[in-house]
Amino acid sequence: MRFALVGAVEGSRIALDALLSKGMLPSLVVTLPPDAADRHSDFADLTTPARAVGITVCHTTNVNAEDTLAAVRASAPDLILVLGWSQICRQSFRAIPRLGVIGFHPSALPRLRGRGVIPWTILLDEKTTGSSLFWIDEGTDSGPIILQRLFPVAPDETARSLYGKHVRNLAEMVPEAVELAAAGKAPRIEQDHSLASYCAKRIAEDGLIDWQRPAAEVLRLIRAVGEPYPGAFSRQNGNVVHIDQARSFAESSRYIGLPAQIQTHTPDGFTVMCGDGQCIEVIAWRTAVERRPSIHSRLGA
Repeated sequence: MRFALVGAVEGSRIALDALLSKGMLPSLVVTLPPDAADRHSDFADLTTPARAVGITVCHTTNVNAEDTLAAVRASAPDLILVLGWSQICRQSFRAIPRLGVIGFHPSALPRLRGRGVIPWTILLDEKTTGSSLFWIDEGTDSGPIILQRLFPVAPDETARSLYGKHVRNLAEMVPEAVELAAAGKAPRIEQDHSLASYCAKRIAEDGLIDWQRPAAEVLRLIRAVGEPYPGAFSRQNGNVVHIDQARSFAESSRYIGLPAQIQTHTPDGFTVMCGDGQCIEVIAWRTAVERRPSIHSRLGA
């Protein structure tokens, strides 16, 4: 069976590596050109490993463009894998492979369809999530399920740790799905659309911290939008302060201050008052000014 792979992010690369390790070589890899790498904060190079084993590579920024469709048709795939490509696959694309198009989504479909799913999973304080492979149709993450793995979301889950769990599942699930499709045994389990929910796209500016919110919500935002995504941030005196890691501060009751105000320096960083009177301790941050914010100064928008 011939198949093509479309993708451009870390998960795409891990899936490609998993397929290659099992001797499953795509007839074509469709990915972003190097000069479009900034489209994804988690961009990964698929061109080098694909060409190293003789796989044809098609660079595109639009899988629905006529020249891209022509390249895909020329590879004559029976199946297409779309893994890490944030673009709707139109009918002209979906009609090319004989068996269909398989997509990956980092949620327990039908819940949390759409964009920015890993950050939203943490922001919503979800207790359980899942990795889903499904048949792409005309809807948004609405096609029948092939494989799905459910797992708990840890109380201290970060974007990076949750991303890692999904791509580990992806590395195991994709070769299995290809084998099932080749044998004509890939399931088509219809989703219950009445249970669907939809996540809106997130942009870097959504990581701006609102210090009027309770400390638990601020900490959740920091965990949700961190690496491999743009991250949480605040501003001070015209400088952006990226906050990469923070934790609850046990001695909050000893400090009286205003939201966004630096209360004290600690051996590992500094504390900031939140809207509920509780402090968080910032222990990993980045700023153009190579020093901690001064005590009693305020962070802001």
